[in-house]
Amino acid sequence: MSLLPRTAEEFSSAEYWERFFKKRGEKSFEWYGDYNKLCGVLHKYIKVQHKVLVVGCGNSELSEQLYDVGYKHLTNIDISETVVAHMNQRNAERRPGLTFQQVDATQTPYEDASYQAALDKGTLDAVASEEEGALARRMLTEVGRVLSVGGRYVCVTLAQESVIKLAVEHFVQLGWAVRLHCLLEESREEDDSFALPVFVLVCTKFRQPMPTPILEMCVGEDGAPVRLAQVSELLSTVREHQAYSVLKKRLRTGTDVSSDVSLTLCDAKTGLPRYTLTVQDCLPGAKVPRSNHFAIFIVPQGSETAWLYSSSEGRKQLAASANFRRLVVVAMHRNQEYTDIQAVQSELSPMHSDPIQVPFLSVGGDLGWREEVSRGVSELSGEYCVENVKGEDGELYRRLVFLSNTAIIQSESRLVSSNTAASSQKKKNKKKAKPTAAPTTSSASLSVDSGFLCCAYQEVMVAGLAMLGMGNPHNKVSVLLVGLGGGGLPQFLRDFVPDVTVEVIEIDPVVMEVAKEWFGFRPDDRLTVTLGDGLERISALEKEGGRLFDVVMFDVDNKDSTMGMSGPPAEFVESLILKKVSNLLTPKGIFILNLVCRNLALRKSVLERINAVFPTIFSKKIEGDVNEVLLCSCREKKTSDATCIPPSLTQAAKSLQSALRFNRTGTSGSSPHIDIAELLTDLKIV
Repeated sequence: MSLLPRTAEEFSSAEYWERFFKKRGEKSFEWYGDYNKLCGVLHKYIKVQHKVLVVGCGNSELSEQLYDVGYKHLTNIDISETVVAHMNQRNAERRPGLTFQQVDATQTPYEDASYQAALDKGTLDAVASEEEGALARRMLTEVGRVLSVGGRYVCVTLAQESVIKLAVEHFVQLGWAVRLHCLLEESREEDDSFALPVFVLVCTKFRQPMPTPILEMCVGEDGAPVRLAQVSELLSTVREHQAYSVLKKRLRTGTDVSSDVSLTLCDAKTGLPRYTLTVQDCLPGAKVPRSNHFAIFIVPQGSETAWLYSSSEGRKQLAASANFRRLVVVAMHRNQEYTDIQAVQSELSPMHSDPIQVPFLSVGGDLGWREEVSRGVSELSGEYCVENVKGEDGELYRRLVFLSNTAIIQSESRLVSSNTAASSQKKKNKKKAKPTAAPTTSSASLSVDSGFLCCAYQEVMVAGLAMLGMGNPHNKVSVLLVGLGGGGLPQFLRDFVPDVTVEVIEIDPVVMEVAKEWFGFRPDDRLTVTLGDGLERISALEKEGGRLFDVVMFDVDNKDSTMGMSGPPAEFVESLILKKVSNLLTPKGIFILNLVCRNLALRKSVLERINAVFPTIFSKKIEGDVNEVLLCSCREKKTSDATCIPPSLTQAAKSLQSALRFNRTGTSGSSPHIDIAELLTDLKIV
C-alpha cells in the first residue's frame, strides 16, 4: 500500500503521520539526506553544548547520530504518538539521554529562550501547505519564542518557492539574519538520483531587530556568503540553483536530441553572461566511435546567429559532422574580452570532472572577432548595439542587434574600405576561414557596400520585382516598404533598380538615426521615410485613395517571441490589412512578404488568409533558415503545378538582371552581386 499522501494538506495531519509510521514500521525514513550529507553544515551552526529542539523528528536516525558524536542535549518532538513510542523504545538502552516527546510544534510547553538551536529536517516543507501557510507561521513563531538571543533555526528544505518565501519573509520581518546554503550534490552515477538540490536555511535571532535585512546565499557548506539586497533576489538565486540541478540530472540521464538544453555561465566578478553552452546529443543509432564520448565546440565570435550554431537543425548537423555522442556548443557573449582560443579552452576546462582529456573543436582554430561601435536604447525596442564582426568568409560585416533578442540580427551590411570598392563576387558556398587576427582597418575608414545584400531573403525580395515584367514591362516602379532596419534593402532598390521610387515606413525613429549614422543610409527624393505605425499608414493611404504602388513589401519583425512567428507581427497578416494592401496595388502589382514562422499550423492559417486575397502566391524557402519569401499577386494563377514557373517570369528575370547590371550609381561599394534567375529557380506555387 502506498505511503504517499492523497493531498498536500495530509502532510500536516497527525492522522496521516500515524498511518505513515505504523505502515513503515521500524525502517528509518530520511528526508533530504542523512547525517553524512548534512553533518558539515549542521556542525557549523549547532555546537555540541547547545540545547537543541528537533522539530518533527520522525523516525530519522539524524538525532541518534548527532547524539553519538557528542550532542547530549537534544529534545526531539513529533506529533505522531506511534513514532515517539517507537523512538523512545529504540534508544532506551543505547542512548538513555536521548528523549522523544509527543508535542505539537505549533504550541510547545517549553519556556521562552530555553534553546540555542532548533533543527528542522523537512517539517516546514510538510506543514507549509496547510491553511495557506498559517500552520507554518504558527510553528515558526513558536520556534522564535523558544530560541534564545543568538539562537539559530536550522531548516533542511527543498526550498519550494512558496515555502522558502514564507519562512524568509517571516524572519526578515522579525529582524533576524537569514542565510541559505545550497548543498553541493555528490557525484553519483545512478539514473534515479534525486534531481532537486537540498538547501539549509539558517535564521539567527538578534537582541535588537536588524533595521536592514541581512540576506545571504552560500554554495556548499563552506561557500563564501554572497550578500543580497532583497528577498526577491534570494528567491531568484534559489530558482537558478534548482534549474541548474535539474539540468544536470537531464544531462546525466541523456537528452532528447530534439530538445534544446542550454546553460549560461556568468563572469565570477561582474556577474555578466560570458558563455552560453548548448548540449546536442547524437541521433539514436548513429555510428560513433566508442572513444568519442564528448567534445566542446567553440563558436567564433560574431557567428552565434549562424544557422549552423543557432538552430536546432543546424546543431544536429554540426554534431553529426563532429561524430561525438555529445557535443557542447559554446557561444561567447558581447562585452566580454577573450584573449585567444587557448585561453577560452583553459577557462572552460574546469567545467567538467571527467579525468579524460575532452577535445575542443572550432572553425580552423579561430576565436573570431567582434567590435562594438555603438550602443543605445530605443523606447520601442529596448537596448541595442551596433557591432562589426568578421564572418567565416573573412569579410567584415556591420550588424544592428536588439539585446532583448540577441539570436536575431536586425540588420546586416558588408563593410569595405572607404578608398576601395569591393570587386569580388558573392560566395554562395562559404568556406571555413583560416585563423586570422583582428582587422587592422579602423572603423572610421570602413563604409557600407551598398551593392551587397547580406540577407538571402532580401535578395529574393528584390528578385521578386521580376514579376512586374510578366506581360508588359514597367518603365517606372513604385515601392512601399514597411520596415527600415539598417536601410540596406531600400537603398539597394534606389541605387540599382531603374526608375524606382521607394517609400519606407518605420515606426522607430531611433532605427532611422542608427541607419543614417552607421549603415550609410541616405534618403532623397527617390527614397523617402515616413515615421509612424505601418498599419496606420497603410490604412491612411487606402482611405485617402488616388495613390497606388507597384510593390508593397513587409520586412518587419515580431517583438513577441511567444507567437511562433518571428515576422511579421500577427496583425500584419490579418484579412482586413491584406485587403487594404491589395487595394493599394496597381492592376499588375505584387505583395512581397518576409514570413518567419516555425509553427506549421500558424503558417497554414496565414497562407490561407493571404490566398483568400491574392490568388497567385509563389513561395521561396531560404536555405538554412526559417525565412520564407512570399510573392503574391491578385492575378489568377494559370497552373496548379507547384513546380511550373511561367516562362514569362524567367524572361523577366533576365531583363531585371540586365537592368541591375547596367545601373551603377557611383555609390560606395560595388555593382550589385545578385543572380535574379538563380534566385527564382526554386519557386513553389502555393
